[in-house]
Amino acid sequence: MTFAADFSRWFPSYGGSCSRASAGLDRYECMSSHVYHELYIHLNWHTKENRALLRGEFEHLTHKVMRDKCRGIRGAYLHGLGGTDDHVHLAVSIEPSVTISELVRQLKGSSAHEVNQATGHKLLEWQRGYGVVSFGKSHLGWVLDYIRNQRQHHARGTLESRLEWFDQPDELVEKPG
Repeated sequence: MTFAADFSRWFPSYGGSCSRASAGLDRYECMSSHVYHELYIHLNWHTKENRALLRGEFEHLTHKVMRDKCRGIRGAYLHGLGGTDDHVHLAVSIEPSVTISELVRQLKGSSAHEVNQATGHKLLEWQRGYGVVSFGKSHLGWVLDYIRNQRQHHARGTLESRLEWFDQPDELVEKPG
């Protein structure tokens, strides 16, 4: 018997739904149909060794693969994707059942795999780590403008530092003793 069947048997009046968790996880999620959520996140990560790979057709292919993958992840909604030659920025809203680390793992892994398959060479690799910052729905327009204008922000030096971090800066890490 499956968890969903057991759950329905144990709680017959439950009004929510039980289904396989989004992002391909091997567990079940039960979520009430009465959950309000506004979970907006900004993500960014870099190419391995900050290689300047993401330009022209290569950038277009990489972004297309990431858009397609995001569309296929249940509970994840891509609002914007951009970046520079060596990193990407994404604005995504997620349902509560989506795990951020699993979302990033799938986007990084599938994009590298599919782009390398398409080109016939192992060109695209991502650095370990990523940056994630939550923001409110009212800031979505501002975040999308920032993502869309990444190249100009980097050229002018008008960066928003908290949206550029992809690893915890040393000054924020609490060091023992």
